[in-house]
Amino acid sequence: MLAAPPAPGLSTGGYRTRSEAGDTVLAMDLSGLDPNRMPRHVACVMDGNGRWATQQGLPRTEGHRAGEVALFDAAQGALELGLPWFTVYAFSTENWRRPGDEVRFLLNVIADQLLTRRRDELHRLGVRIRFIGRRDWRVPRWVARRMDEATRLTEGNKNMTLTVAFNYGGRAEIVDAVRSIVEAGVPAARINEKTVSAHLYDPSIPDPDLVIRTSGEYRISNFLIWELAYSELVFTDVLWPDFRREHLRDAIAEFQARNRRFGTTGGADLDGLPG
Repeated sequence: MLAAPPAPGLSTGGYRTRSEAGDTVLAMDLSGLDPNRMPRHVACVMDGNGRWATQQGLPRTEGHRAGEVALFDAAQGALELGLPWFTVYAFSTENWRRPGDEVRFLLNVIADQLLTRRRDELHRLGVRIRFIGRRDWRVPRWVARRMDEATRLTEGNKNMTLTVAFNYGGRAEIVDAVRSIVEAGVPAARINEKTVSAHLYDPSIPDPDLVIRTSGEYRISNFLIWELAYSELVFTDVLWPDFRREHLRDAIAEFQARNRRFGTTGGADLDGLPG
């Protein structure tokens, strides 16, 4: 088993240096960020791969390939920022409706790049990989096997949890949670928000503080619709293949500029409230 390094932590300002394979690399500028107001959990709707490829005069599949590179860079950035939880929307329950060739390519990118080559790199960085979504007949066995291998390999890592939403839909998650509650025989009078949360795909994941959507679209697209009730939303025109750790840093700066009230007044004590 590969050893995981200690958590990187957040500098109080300026550029930091980090070591990669013995070389000193200039990391992103963290000045202006408040280390005491960092989000605990950031989630991303990775949108715009197809449009990026069209703009480049390339097949749509090349956009997905470039999107995988962007994902790895963003995950490294999340580590630099000291984020404990980072979640990405990789493949939705609706994505099966795309052309068969594109679906097969997406599955190959996820399985061969993220779950094989990147898996080992993320493991060396101390990242725990998890998955949320349905494990139904549509998920090929070889993809499910790679998912299980990545989960087992990285389960002991503690620097950051990267959750990949695969074959995921927010409504499907709620439906599956309700089915689980019914199967457990919970009386209707005892069902509350905590009951539903406890039956989601991974109840250990905290609700996201910040949700980022790329490509200039202003919608949630069935992503974490139960969990993002109190999330701050940041929308960017950047297409996902062009998204880098600096864009993640900028989104967090915007998050820190907001006053999260959770339904209270601005001067209220927010201790214990969600988010």
